[in-house]
Amino acid sequence: MEDWLEDYKIPVGKGAKMVFDWLRDHGETVLDGFTNVMEAMIDAILWALQSPPALLVILTFVAATWFIQKSRGICVFVFLGFLFILNQGYWEETTESLTLVLSACLVCMAIGVPIGIAAAHRPRLYTYMRPVLDLMQTLPTFVYLIPAIVFFGIGMVPGLIATVIFVLPAPIRLTHLGVSSTPQTLLEAARAFGATPRQTLYKVELPYAFPQIMAGLNQTIMLSLSMVVIAALVGANGLGVPVVRALGTVNTALGFESGFVIVVVAIMLDRILNVGASK
Repeated sequence: MEDWLEDYKIPVGKGAKMVFDWLRDHGETVLDGFTNVMEAMIDAILWALQSPPALLVILTFVAATWFIQKSRGICVFVFLGFLFILNQGYWEETTESLTLVLSACLVCMAIGVPIGIAAAHRPRLYTYMRPVLDLMQTLPTFVYLIPAIVFFGIGMVPGLIATVIFVLPAPIRLTHLGVSSTPQTLLEAARAFGATPRQTLYKVELPYAFPQIMAGLNQTIMLSLSMVVIAALVGANGLGVPVVRALGTVNTALGFESGFVIVVVAIMLDRILNVGASK
């Protein structure tokens, strides 16, 4: 029985390879254009973080923290966290990782929020999407690197693509949860006052779903940071590079330094954008 099953193996791997080969051969123009757009976005964010003096960038983050949280304690923590990163000599790597995280956030939120809204308004669509979202979240992240390298080569772009594929389900699911959980009484009241579907979306559903959408943004950032080490394996710069180097050379000091800096960055970003808990 086992031999018979192996003789009639379902060609999952061969089928996937055929699809990727076809996309590579026939989608070169689209892939090149997409790569150019992603590289331009990455270069712009990297320039904004690395061109000004480090202290100016830090003060900008502190000001953004105050605007979002209105908390002196969190502002002081963010300031001290960035000073610690400067003290450890990881400013350049940190800005490169922040570039990857911010780029992934822009792409994921721009794609995930509209899809989540559409899925909330069309339950059957979300039923069809759930297996795909489960696959995207459970497939080993290293598998994403293979087509990313095939389509986009080595560098920040394949790291960004692999990160987006892994992270995208979070904003989709949380946006869907927020919009679909809007109380029917609010929706009926809006319709009773003559609100159009678009007005209902922008004035009722999205404000009600705002905490969940911000939670999706928070999860997007945290999951993106968890990908910095894996992205380093395909040539993406950032804090993942010293971690991979420390692993290859069994350098305990380098591994703990870079790893602790990643933790500090993750905690700072979580505190800055933890809007749902603070409102």
